[in-house]
Amino acid sequence: MKQAAPAAPPHMPEHATEGAPPPAPERAAAARPRPEGVLVIDKPRGPTSHDVVARLRRALGVKRIGHAGTLDPMASGVLVVLVGEATKLAPYLTAQDKRYAARVVLGVGTDTLDADGEVTAAQPLPAWLDEELGALAGAGGPAGAEALAAAAPRIAAAPRIAAALDAERSRREQTPPAYSAIKIAGQRSYALARAGQAVELAARAVEVRSLAVSGASRGGPGAPDAVAAPATLDLELEVSKGYYVRSLARDVGAHLGVPAHLSALRRTASGAFTVARAVPLDAGAEALRASLRPLAEAAAESLPVARLTEDGARRARLGQPLTDADFSLAPAHPGPAVWLDPDGRVVALGALEAVEDADAEGAERSPALPAPRFSVLRGFSGATDVRGNPAR
Repeated sequence: MKQAAPAAPPHMPEHATEGAPPPAPERAAAARPRPEGVLVIDKPRGPTSHDVVARLRRALGVKRIGHAGTLDPMASGVLVVLVGEATKLAPYLTAQDKRYAARVVLGVGTDTLDADGEVTAAQPLPAWLDEELGALAGAGGPAGAEALAAAAPRIAAAPRIAAALDAERSRREQTPPAYSAIKIAGQRSYALARAGQAVELAARAVEVRSLAVSGASRGGPGAPDAVAAPATLDLELEVSKGYYVRSLARDVGAHLGVPAHLSALRRTASGAFTVARAVPLDAGAEALRASLRPLAEAAAESLPVARLTEDGARRARLGQPLTDADFSLAPAHPGPAVWLDPDGRVVALGALEAVEDADAEGAERSPALPAPRFSVLRGFSGATDVRGNPAR
């Protein structure tokens, strides 16, 4: 049977590519500078990430647009949308950590591991689990630092739930949900699952940076059949790229010996971009354009910054290797960095090349070692932002 949606889900909203060809840009926008930069959208529950991108393509009148980290239809919150040259940042922003507020229903499992799926299992909670949820129930209210502080003393009275969360914190690999966009022999996993095929996905490397209880509720009379009052566990977490919060619900339930699924999910941050600075999807074209963050500003907020000399900027635009002499502020570490020209425009994403037989970290460089060299990873045109000004 199709599971009924839980009553009054909390204001909370997981992880698309654009398929359809873009429409022609709006004529009214033809005379304006083309929109370019990063737009942080507060995605509502319901549309897919692809739907959001398609809508913004029409609203902004642009062709080049994408996002950095998919959110499932049932999820809400931060969706980082990349416009124009900013689409080149996608691999780097997608790889950054994410923060979520999640609600897990205990005692009911679904095929998709979330509230949009078909119920596959339901069972009453054991008495000990109901009691532990009762010990945590007073920690409810708005998710955040206050709720987490309130829950901390109570978690001692819920030792088996605490052990389940400890097991998740120590996780280094996670099996993705069968209903996911991962490809198997060229086909999406969810398409195979919907066709009734057994899907087995390999575990993927993940990390849980933090995980804490922010609230809980005991099931109503006759639970789990009374879906209007399910037993729930509210969690706040920060995780690495590739982590599925739907799998978290499944695995916590398995540790507690009951079926479980995710009933609500809200992404509160993606890398440096937080929901507090997000704009609603229905804000309107002018408000959306005004909310675009210039490429240089958004890139510098997310990645280390290096500054080029005039000659260094010229060499970087040609894709040539660079040395220390090409920077007024050279990259300090081997990872990707944003390279800005003297006027503050993004010239490239680049990286310090690894030096073989280098001295130990922190040691003074040996004169016998070659001078460090820097390579361009992605080049940029240095276009102006939506306001018609050079990005600074």
